[in-house]
Amino acid sequence: MTEPILLVEGISKSFGGLRAVREATLSVEVGGITAVIGPNGAGKTTLFALIAGFQRPTGGRILYNDADITGQPAHRLARQGIARTFQIVQPFAGLTVLENIAIGAHLHIAGRADALGAATEVATLVGLKPMLQQSAATLTVAGRKRLELARALATSPKLLLLDEVLAGLNPSEIRDMLPIIRAIRERGVTIMMIEHVMQAVMSLAEQIYVLVEGHVIADGPPAKIAADPRVIEAYLGAGAATRLAGGANGR
Repeated sequence: MTEPILLVEGISKSFGGLRAVREATLSVEVGGITAVIGPNGAGKTTLFALIAGFQRPTGGRILYNDADITGQPAHRLARQGIARTFQIVQPFAGLTVLENIAIGAHLHIAGRADALGAATEVATLVGLKPMLQQSAATLTVAGRKRLELARALATSPKLLLLDEVLAGLNPSEIRDMLPIIRAIRERGVTIMMIEHVMQAVMSLAEQIYVLVEGHVIADGPPAKIAADPRVIEAYLGAGAATRLAGGANGR
């Protein structure tokens, strides 16, 4: 078993009387793909915001490479190798695709020429090389998703948090994205992803955590999660697991 790059221990976050995340515990192994799934409003994006330093937790702690990073701001964590994408993609519309990606590269690369070179390499990986000189404002939804991924990758992350990077894509666009995500992992980047496209989750992830009302209710490999009655109930409602089992037995 490989060592975890990330340990989240009993993390909580409240907004006034709303407990968005409740004592969530999980681990992410180096070099793997870990998924966090759950119904809308389960607290998944808030969990990512806590890990990446965009929000401060109200309880618990977060360890990254065995160091306690709880409450550290996003810019410090980015320099340590944690990057994230966002559900709502907002590129710099007045810049080209290449210039957008280069902004991420400037986190570690001071020179413009070197940053543009690094940006070109990242663009090639995510399939944006033919669009480098195109205005970011003219990209399709799929193009913007790839640009969001490229901007995060350009920061040279060790841990990449993907927040619904497949949302809004059609089936063929999703199929095209899966090998890109695998290629990123093969470059040595550990991936943690939030995703609602279950077929993609089951194909990509080695480990899945299920978040419901801010709390982890199940974890394990895809086959275990797909058969867990608690997960079925969370997605399909009360009694769903029993009805499905009854239907299977009645065949």
